[in-house]
Amino acid sequence: MTDMVQATTAPTAARVSDTYRWAQLAIGVAAMVMIANYQYGWTFFVPDIQKTFGWDRASIQWAFTLFVLFETWLVPVEGWFVDKYGPRIVVLVGGVLCAIGWAINAQATTLNGYYLGMIVAGIGAGGVYGTCVGNALKWFPDKRGLAAGITAAGFGAGSALTVAPIQAMIRDSGFQTTFLYFGLGQGIIICILAFFLLAPKPGQVPNVVANAALLQTRRNYQPTEVLRQPIFWLMYFMFVIVGAGGLMVTANLKPIALDWKVDAVPVTLVGMTMTAVTFAATIDRVLNGLTRPFFGWISDMIGRENTMFIAFGMEGFGIWMLYLWGHDPIWFVILSGFVFFAWGEIYSLFPSTCTDTFGAKFATTNAGLLYTAKGTAALLVPLANYVQQSSGHWDNVFILAAGANILASLLALLLLKPWRKVVVAQSTI
Repeated sequence: MTDMVQATTAPTAARVSDTYRWAQLAIGVAAMVMIANYQYGWTFFVPDIQKTFGWDRASIQWAFTLFVLFETWLVPVEGWFVDKYGPRIVVLVGGVLCAIGWAINAQATTLNGYYLGMIVAGIGAGGVYGTCVGNALKWFPDKRGLAAGITAAGFGAGSALTVAPIQAMIRDSGFQTTFLYFGLGQGIIICILAFFLLAPKPGQVPNVVANAALLQTRRNYQPTEVLRQPIFWLMYFMFVIVGAGGLMVTANLKPIALDWKVDAVPVTLVGMTMTAVTFAATIDRVLNGLTRPFFGWISDMIGRENTMFIAFGMEGFGIWMLYLWGHDPIWFVILSGFVFFAWGEIYSLFPSTCTDTFGAKFATTNAGLLYTAKGTAALLVPLANYVQQSSGHWDNVFILAAGANILASLLALLLLKPWRKVVVAQSTI
């Protein structure tokens, strides 16, 4: 029996209020805020780790790459558990692993110790991330772009308020103590939030939206079917090439600022004065969060691919301008913010596009399969460091990242859009 027939014969529950749906979304956002520092706070620890142990930067950054790999590549497995058993148990275990991961970092004295700590934290963060995004897609079939964007915003902007506290604690108490306190605190809060997270039952949410700009299937593809769809691999490739540039900047923001000698230069903007790297890191996280619901909302109105064309083009332009003008501390702050604003939307656009194309029943697993592209992109982060070390500058890295984003922008409009129209039309026959 097909999924469509099953959906029509399955018992349904009463429709829940929008307030209830938004409450579930808010719980997911709060959990996402708690895992944000595991990725976005890492850059502040790298210089002190390097200074303490004398390891080269590329070797240290493999810990970040391993974090992203295990955060992403296990999400389909975690998504399968969520689709079968519900979100609560996966988020609970994820919170425990996040706390353990940074506790390991607090005690580590070898590279392998940091690799282990970031692997454990990555598994935990991936379970929380995949669960919360997948749950948002299920609760809001009528506003997928916006819901995925708001949820992903918790991860993108969640570390903004802790940029200064983390740096202050590293300076005053040492990076090991900072790893321990922030790791345990965030992990415990995730575990508490897990008990309030639920998945929707059939009938509790609206039907998919009817919108000429949005192509949404009426069929639910199983994960094994999705992997056999060539259009999935086009989306995967686009995710990788766009994601790589943003991850490179995320992992190397402070090292880039150090190399360009702008890190400690005071910058005053909108009545606030901070060092360039602190200002950039703060504004980057805020804009990286705001872009996710913003472009998700835009995509709900004008379509996913049209939005990708605009956003990816902005990203390519922003990376190029950062390469040209980023040696000036003011432009470093402004343009890094622009880059993050144009990059973060991939975490709302790709999950919603995936669910529009392959259905909501297995949304957590299918979106998780696509999310592994972030892990593949992370493999290019150490490569960027090796390119920088061999040449002595960041020029080639920035040029390649800008070109990759322009390519993705064109692919969205010229290939993905017409191809997906055919795929969705065939799935509703």
